[in-house]
Amino acid sequence: MTDIRTGQAPPPLTREQFHERFQVRFYDPAFEGEREAIARLEAIAWEALQDGRKAPITRPAGPGFADPGYELSQQWLDTRARLQAAQKRWSDSAAPSRVLLVCGSARNDGTCPGEMSKTWRLTELARHAVEGAGMQADVLDLSLVTSEYGRNIHPCKGCVSSAMPLCHWPCSCYPHHALNQAEDWMADIYECWVAAHAVIVLAPTYWYQSPSPLKLMIDRLVCADGGNPDPTTTHGKRVAEAKAIEVQGWDYPKHLAGRAYGVVVHGDVAGVETHRRNLTDWLDWMGLIEAGAAASLDRYIGYYEPYYNSHDALDEDQAVQEEVRNVARAVVQAVNSLRAGRLSQPDAQIKGPRIK
Repeated sequence: MTDIRTGQAPPPLTREQFHERFQVRFYDPAFEGEREAIARLEAIAWEALQDGRKAPITRPAGPGFADPGYELSQQWLDTRARLQAAQKRWSDSAAPSRVLLVCGSARNDGTCPGEMSKTWRLTELARHAVEGAGMQADVLDLSLVTSEYGRNIHPCKGCVSSAMPLCHWPCSCYPHHALNQAEDWMADIYECWVAAHAVIVLAPTYWYQSPSPLKLMIDRLVCADGGNPDPTTTHGKRVAEAKAIEVQGWDYPKHLAGRAYGVVVHGDVAGVETHRRNLTDWLDWMGLIEAGAAASLDRYIGYYEPYYNSHDALDEDQAVQEEVRNVARAVVQAVNSLRAGRLSQPDAQIKGPRIK
């Protein structure tokens, strides 16, 4: 068994440091009349941090788990139940077909930019095409993390790199109440992905990469690719137990495999091709099925033109609008073929020599 390497984590916060950080959220003078109440809340939060109350409400895991008596987070169990119900709907041949549209821009007109994103407009084109074909379109607008109170996607903590079984499906790193990491949108996002028969990711290119909200979601979906559905096997986050399990062999279950996908990437100067390939490679790796060449699109809108009139450039580019509709149409056709049994993942039965 390999050694567990430690020594990177900084010392715990002092009481004074905690006080400074806790009080920042009450900087507004409007809170001045409630300083005594805030002090009482601070004392409770400090105690929770000292006690490490990550999941303050737990219950025994129950039947179906390796250790039924182990106490699991009630919130995690609730999320798991939602995903199981979503998977059941996905498997039901009589249920309506659902396509998840992920708007990956960080911009909307409800925050500093004051104007909707072009990605949102492309998402709406795809939505109308999906709904016009008689399928349900579910829109996931990731820009809400920049404009909506309490809407957070916390970063992945990299449990996978210690041992794959330490990464739980769904993610059990959050909520972490003792660290004030309570609001985490990913529970809802996991359910959206599981329920979908297909996913279309639409994204602008920021500095050759995905925008921050999209990248946060991508990283947190790592648990869908090889994640451990039973946290009692590692008794929470016990690294040594997770490493011991992986030593014995891990099958890296692909929890989202078998869904179709399409991708729309746009930009104005550079990077769209690499960005599009990054997204399609990621989706391929997770076991999703590309809906054909027409379902993978990268285009420049207003190439090397000013920013102020970029929406006008989109208005004028009727071709790219139609290409986005074609992405949606290709995905719709793929969903119909998948659900009718005419399309399957061609390499689903191939076992690679290096599973990961």
